[in-house]
Amino acid sequence: MAKYMLIMRSTDEALAKLENVDFNEMLETMGRFNDELIRAGVLLAAEGLDPATEGVVVDFSGETPVVTDGPYGETKELFNGFYLLNVASKEEAVEWTKRMPRFEGTKVEIRRVPTIDEFPQDNEWIQKERAWREATGQL
Repeated sequence: MAKYMLIMRSTDEALAKLENVDFNEMLETMGRFNDELIRAGVLLAAEGLDPATEGVVVDFSGETPVVTDGPYGETKELFNGFYLLNVASKEEAVEWTKRMPRFEGTKVEIRRVPTIDEFPQDNEWIQKERAWREATGQL
């Protein structure tokens, strides 16, 4: 089994269209999908995000970090939520993604989340993180 993050991205136009969708209807649609994931035992986490205009950006391109109100300067797509699934393969993550409710103008990026076991186990910082994960029940 491996963890995969499904990163939901929407254009400004798609987000504007969502404002016209009945909120309870959207909750019902997403809720049915979430329930499928839960019943299948593959859902680890799922969260939506506040609008990008409510966030801030910390820019490290200069000598000192610069903080500005979000979103990023030139954006065509914004990250607006995610799912974290524990599935057998990338192909299974793709199949679950294809079953998601469709919202026009939205794309979903699928990325595997490496495990701590894939990093050098003799590294001091990996050992500290492993100890923290064990102490907090994450391993």
